[in-house]
Amino acid sequence: MIKTRIQTLCIALLMPLALGLIGCDKNTPSSGGKTFAIDREFPRGPLTVHVRVDSNSVSIAQLITVELEAAIQPGYTVKMPPVDKLLEQFGIVDRDALGDKLDKDMRTVKTVRYELEPFLTGTYDIPAFEFQFSDVNEPDKTYTLETEPIPVEITSLLGEDRDNLVIEDIEDVVTLPTRIRWLWIWVSIGCWSVVIAMGILMVYLKKKRVPDIVRVFKPAHEIAYDRLRRLVAEDLIESGQLKAFYERISTILRHYIEDRFKLRAPERTTEEFLQELKHSSVLPEADKQDLAEFLNHCDLVKFAKHQPTQDQIQTTFDLVKGFIEKTKSMEHQVDVTDVAQPISAGGKP
Repeated sequence: MIKTRIQTLCIALLMPLALGLIGCDKNTPSSGGKTFAIDREFPRGPLTVHVRVDSNSVSIAQLITVELEAAIQPGYTVKMPPVDKLLEQFGIVDRDALGDKLDKDMRTVKTVRYELEPFLTGTYDIPAFEFQFSDVNEPDKTYTLETEPIPVEITSLLGEDRDNLVIEDIEDVVTLPTRIRWLWIWVSIGCWSVVIAMGILMVYLKKKRVPDIVRVFKPAHEIAYDRLRRLVAEDLIESGQLKAFYERISTILRHYIEDRFKLRAPERTTEEFLQELKHSSVLPEADKQDLAEFLNHCDLVKFAKHQPTQDQIQTTFDLVKGFIEKTKSMEHQVDVTDVAQPISAGGKP
């Protein structure tokens, strides 16, 4: 009787520990709540590596998630591989180390997740990674495990229905009647009067209380990438608004050049800007030639009713994105301060 009670008590004490060990096993293809379409396993001795990719095909406007997981047996240590040089074909947007954990086999599991941004269309490899591991009793003797490349297809923005694009024609110039012109003149005068009155009021209020504004700066290339993402999200190409698309992408590049190189590109004509660029030493001759061809091509679409091909549209987008990536610099920051800041930052109540 006493022996039976002792056995029952031992089972009750060990049950929570067993459940806890079972709960530590999260070594699945969807670690951290993320689902992956590709999960490759590479074992060698005490080390097992998983390379996971969330999709084998994405558009050039989407991000790719790559996860590296290394599970090492007790008595061994493993070093996660450096990836900066291996992932030169992509931009590393984010890196997240998910921490160490124990699986059901008491192996230490290390996981690192990367968010990658593609630059150009085509098929590219997630490269092979080299993991180094060693016995804790022989730290000077290291072993290596090398994974295999994983191909990922980067598709165009135009999709599969390229041949059915509808190009909207440019509307003719319409002359407004004299009466309507005078109406607009008076409306403009009224609007300007309101703007001037509001400006005077704001100056008066600022004199009463001048808030301390915290200046916020952002790299020129990040601003340009944000504008490109918004342009892609508007689907101007799919709706046939090619003139609007070329106006926007030309403006994005001009503003980036002004923010990055301090050249007044946005407010000048193409001819004026290229003349200034010709006598400037901020860019090599090859980049100057690419910019000249790009801006002249945009002018043909905007002003001469030129209808570009699908390949020309994709080449235009790739040129802008590639130029920004090649010339990006963290040293060139742009003031993006939002004047409507909270009270804690000096804003008005």
